[in-house]
Amino acid sequence: MKRCFCLVLVLSLLPFRCGGSVRAETPSLSIAAPSAILMEKETGRVLYEKKADEPGFPASVTKIMTMLLIIEAMENGAFSPDDTVVASERAASFGGSCVYLEAGEHMTVREMLKCIAVVSANDCAVAMAEFLCGSEEVFVRKMNERARELGLSHTHFSNCTGLFDDGQHYTTARDVALMSRELIRHESVKEYTTIWMDSIRDGSFELVNTNKLVYWYPGCTGLKTGYTSTARYCLSATAERNGAEYIAVVMHGETAESRNRDAETLLSYAFANFRLIPLADKKLPTLPVELGSRGTVSLRLEGVGYELAPKGEEPDYSLSLPATVAAPLKEGQRVGSLVVSVGGRQIAEVPVAVAEDVERISFGGLFSKLALSLFGVRT
Repeated sequence: MKRCFCLVLVLSLLPFRCGGSVRAETPSLSIAAPSAILMEKETGRVLYEKKADEPGFPASVTKIMTMLLIIEAMENGAFSPDDTVVASERAASFGGSCVYLEAGEHMTVREMLKCIAVVSANDCAVAMAEFLCGSEEVFVRKMNERARELGLSHTHFSNCTGLFDDGQHYTTARDVALMSRELIRHESVKEYTTIWMDSIRDGSFELVNTNKLVYWYPGCTGLKTGYTSTARYCLSATAERNGAEYIAVVMHGETAESRNRDAETLLSYAFANFRLIPLADKKLPTLPVELGSRGTVSLRLEGVGYELAPKGEEPDYSLSLPATVAAPLKEGQRVGSLVVSVGGRQIAEVPVAVAEDVERISFGGLFSKLALSLFGVRT
């Protein structure tokens, strides 16, 4: 009969990651925008939210998904940053934020992506959509497919620019944070989103980032602004310090200044109150295996990467495991759990699984082991 025991681990600041978002109690912050959210990149933990699931028109924040598809295709080898894109008449016809492409103008992927990230160029976004998929319509279909893959249940795109609101183009602060999180997993995008000033066409056309936080907020890594008279002032701002990166999404603010101030408030709250702790060679015990081809099995935490802990508070860990496990065992098979608590409050339960396959011992092997044990020989 198996006995269960609970082993309390005092592993200083052992990090964890429990799949999905863990929502914290919303702090009292002065956020003027009607909708906002603050999320940590690695864990997906939500640290603040205000009407974060209320759908609305996102304007050029749309281009987060546009850039994500471009970056993913580029990193998958579909094309290189130095490949040439030829602007179509349709792409060149787009107004709003643009770099005034001319029909037939040649520009590299790198330059196109820089223009999208820095000055929110609608003409370049359409040119890249056509370059990737042959038409903006097909590209938008892929945007919506990717949104579904990411679980963005309150998002639908009808164009790749965010220039037009036809009533079928909408998202939420939470969904913007999730697509932003996916985009900044690709470090290569920061080559473009962190640019403050640059130029194209051999220096004849200057670019200045629409996201002013890139210039003055310490550690800012991007990401995307948006404005129309319908959407008002929107922003997904990202910043990284000491290995922790946060995403502050502000939707439908009244002014650019209040939008930026809200984003700064959210990011500064995160940096002041939380710390990200990576898993650093922390080992779990091995478990004895009954009737197995080996006597013990190694363990691992499933989905483990990081823990986001309040500054000044030490997490407590309680590991619950059986005394033994019976073969056969499959890698990834759950055998216990690690409960993580802060201040006596459980914040996560992380699955503990076996780290390798263990076959059941054969009858012949079992007989040999029994025979050896009769003669006092240990195996």
